Amino acid sequence: MGLNQTPSAERLHIGFFGKRNAGKSSVMNAVTGQDLAVVSEVKGTTTDPVYKSMELLPLGPVVMMDTPGIDDEGQLGDLRVKKSYQVLNKTDGAVLVLDGQVCPGPEDLALLKRIQDKKIPYVAAVNKADTLGTKKEAPWRWQSMLEEAGVRPEQILMVSAETGEGITDLKERLAAVMKEEESGRRIVGDLLELDDLAVLVVPIDKAAPKGRLILPQQQTIRDILDADAQALVVKENGLKEALETTGKKPKLVITDSQAFGKVSKDTPEDILLTSFSILFARYKGNLEQAVRGVAALNRLKEGDRILISEGCSHHRQCGDIGTVKLPAWIREYTGKDFSFEFTSGTEFPDDLTPYGLIVHCGGCMLNEREMKYRLSCAADQQIPMTNYGILIAYVHGILKRSLQVFPEIYNLL
Repeated sequence: MGLNQTPSAERLHIGFFGKRNAGKSSVMNAVTGQDLAVVSEVKGTTTDPVYKSMELLPLGPVVMMDTPGIDDEGQLGDLRVKKSYQVLNKTDGAVLVLDGQVCPGPEDLALLKRIQDKKIPYVAAVNKADTLGTKKEAPWRWQSMLEEAGVRPEQILMVSAETGEGITDLKERLAAVMKEEESGRRIVGDLLELDDLAVLVVPIDKAAPKGRLILPQQQTIRDILDADAQALVVKENGLKEALETTGKKPKLVITDSQAFGKVSKDTPEDILLTSFSILFARYKGNLEQAVRGVAALNRLKEGDRILISEGCSHHRQCGDIGTVKLPAWIREYTGKDFSFEFTSGTEFPDDLTPYGLIVHCGGCMLNEREMKYRLSCAADQQIPMTNYGILIAYVHGILKRSLQVFPEIYNLL
């Protein structure tokens, strides 16, 4: 992703859902004006979710998501249906595509209820209007069925992916139901004042992408600049010298979690210290839950299962933080051995009850809705959940110091 593009996690995610052959892919292509998804008269053409980042006026930067049919059959079909429902967890706005030639079935109504239960803004698009001829009023015979299911009349639109009928209205209606509430969320900018200095400690190791910084570092730098503050970026071995020679006392030092131990030693006590992971836990809304969850380390028994989950998928390397370093630090801190399981990307178990603890990454690649879904799953099933940075700070005895920048959270310890 280029530096001039809005990160996927910061874009509105719009999902197109419905039964096979209802025309989900065709409607999405018509909305975007591009052939993003393969379309065919053969049922089940879309076998995996299709994602495309783009600009869609009047909404702005979005991720369009095409999904497999919710009525798919067989063993593979069941897996595809599960994938579609997983996409709902990251959906900010949904288009329920209905076949105008067929009365809504139980799969349509079950999906509609799931969308409503998750409080996702949605529009019901009745496709194939061009094929109805003089019977175009036929779908309105079952409009009462949708209204009984909680769909407002203004949420139901007749469209034709083939002719473009109703597509402009669909885009405008979708934008209307997805009006974003300004959350005012900041990564770090609200902690800084004009011309404050923030020092970012960025290790460059085998896992660092060649020629660029990872997304949380990019976003943090941008937020510092948006606050009209100053950012100084150093590697972990250059922090001590930078603090001695910069001539200006930093307001805050922000470190990659892996370098927490060394950075804590090199940062004077009168300078606030935290990590990218802790900042993003607050940004994604799970800092308090993560701080409370890390204490579960002291209650785990030998052989308990720990889930380590990452929001992105990447090639595992020697010394990988999730699969190698975290298990080693946990064993060293507790003196016990555990059964570790790992997930990445969109994979996150529905049933979390087998686990004594969940350790999640900072979630920089997940949008707010997806991260909150995972947090609520853990909370609902009463499974403690923390994140990489908080756990690393905790096992190294520096968590309290790294939370001083957030007094309301610091007082929880």
